[in-house]
Amino acid sequence: MNGFEKDTITTAAGDLLITFLGHGTLMMEFNTKIIHIDPYSSVADYSSLPKADMILITHHHGDHLDLEALKHIRTDSSKVVLSEICTQQVKGGIVMKNGDVKEVDGIRIEAVPAYNLVHKRENGQPFHVKGEGNGYVLTFGDTRIYIAGDTEDIPEMKDLKHIDIAFLPMNLPYTMTPEMVVKAADMFKPKILYPYHYGDTDTSELVKLMNDNKDIEVRIRNLK
Repeated sequence: MNGFEKDTITTAAGDLLITFLGHGTLMMEFNTKIIHIDPYSSVADYSSLPKADMILITHHHGDHLDLEALKHIRTDSSKVVLSEICTQQVKGGIVMKNGDVKEVDGIRIEAVPAYNLVHKRENGQPFHVKGEGNGYVLTFGDTRIYIAGDTEDIPEMKDLKHIDIAFLPMNLPYTMTPEMVVKAADMFKPKILYPYHYGDTDTSELVKLMNDNKDIEVRIRNLK
């Protein structure tokens, strides 16, 4: 675990420790429970990381659904929350569709849409098709954390309420430009914004664009 940045978030139900593993990959610890999000072998040695009580998979692309990483952290008692298309590769999970709300191990999970409107492949197909992937809103005590998955600034973000912390993707050409991240954040106004899964995108551009917005704190962590 050495070398990874971490933040501690105080909630009404105890401290939440977030470890920034890299790319779109996070690990959270809350009341002794370990939650892995989009585990990906390229950012960490999963054989050395804690086993998962819960695993969230946003969609089926290999940098989000990595069977090698899952092999090391999934146990018989791990709860795996995933979108329906992921069940082609991962069996025994808890399927959530856009709009579903479930409570898993005492944590409220809302599955929200994650897709492209603008950025598309050469054949005209969006990089991420509506309905195939999830973003997730997790509630820890009174603290709501939005993990957007691979998405653009879609209209459904206007429906997000009381988001304390947001992880928004900024890797081109697959998700959002810094300008799109600003528009997304303006729709639901999180208190803390982490750009993540940003590849070679210049995070200082986002900081500059958000400079006049005193209501949202932008935190840059190593999530290339």
